[in-house]
Amino acid sequence: MSVEVRPVSSRRGLREFIDLQYRLHASSPQWVPPLRLERWFFLNPRLNAYYKHADVQLFLAYRDGRPVGRVSAQIDRNYNAHHGSRWGNWGFFELENDQEVADALLAAAEAWLRERGCDRMVGPMDFAVNDESGIVVEGFDRAPMIRQPWQPPYYQQLCEAAGLEKAMDLFMWELMINDRANMLPVIEELAAKVEPDHGIRLRHMTRRSLRKDLDRFAEIYNQAWSHNWGFVPYTKADLDAYAQELQLVFDPQWFMVAERISDGATVGVAITVPDVNQVLRRMNGKLLPMGWWLFLRKRRVIDRCRVGFLGVKPEFQHTGVAAKLYVEHFDMAEIGPIRGGEMGWILETNTAMNRGMEAMGGRIVKRYRMYERRFEADAAPAWPADAKVWEPRREDHDVFAHE
Repeated sequence: MSVEVRPVSSRRGLREFIDLQYRLHASSPQWVPPLRLERWFFLNPRLNAYYKHADVQLFLAYRDGRPVGRVSAQIDRNYNAHHGSRWGNWGFFELENDQEVADALLAAAEAWLRERGCDRMVGPMDFAVNDESGIVVEGFDRAPMIRQPWQPPYYQQLCEAAGLEKAMDLFMWELMINDRANMLPVIEELAAKVEPDHGIRLRHMTRRSLRKDLDRFAEIYNQAWSHNWGFVPYTKADLDAYAQELQLVFDPQWFMVAERISDGATVGVAITVPDVNQVLRRMNGKLLPMGWWLFLRKRRVIDRCRVGFLGVKPEFQHTGVAAKLYVEHFDMAEIGPIRGGEMGWILETNTAMNRGMEAMGGRIVKRYRMYERRFEADAAPAWPADAKVWEPRREDHDVFAHE
């Protein structure tokens, strides 16, 4: 039977879109099933801040009436405004090992983006680059950590056979933070000089300070990462939503701020998240009947973390603040159950950070590949700079409401 690709336009379609990955990967020992409730919330335009500055369309591929693949097409207006570009993105890419399905899904995403004035499509991103991004090309045998994708090897094969080209590789570095022996001595030396020589000290965030500290994080992020590939500045709405998500995994040992003692100015931030995927694996995508109990007892289970963000303002990058943040991670590992984890992702082109990971005794254990397809747009851009922010309509609420 031929493949038919349809836009998702009903609650039934959205349910099939969400359910597909559970069927595809249920027998995989590496895959970690996300909470189904969280997936409904994430794809709800009322609850996900991404929809405030983006246009999104979800697609499902059917063969003989049966869902066999899915993809999203999205345009982030904030990204294009910041970079002066006309990029579109694709994501949520899940499918059976079938080249015809892959070709049909990517063609549907491309057509949708062409019609709205894009000149390339880059992905996969679910939805933005700081969500789950990339196709696994190394590290298939390792379970994904929080906000990491996992796919079997045939995904890479299907993407490349479809004519997609490599855009960028993202590295994940394994770092054993309970073993200082592999760390270069210069790291400790630089860290020791941060306060006496430069007047900078570290403090740990609290639940009460988290939202304000995320504003400090955004200040760092929007400066230190502004020229990076895939960068999108965080908005207030993004940070409000991010603060709510982080409350579920917050641990004061691992959320750090570097400040200038003289005036309290923020110079660096590190946000390290305990790997809640170790708990989600046991919950099997459900809060009931016992999933909630497992989640509440997560500190008994989690022994690894993901260093998601570690950045320093450009004018302070010579002071050793990054080294101080690194060393603090080793100090925290000595007083808690977490002994190691992964740092990243880090762009393959970020030479300084990758060298820093080598100096810490790290090693690359996962590689995610971002792909792109360039094309000539079929229409003028559909998102003029003065356009109003899209707001979900009543009928959208009905389509995407969680049952």
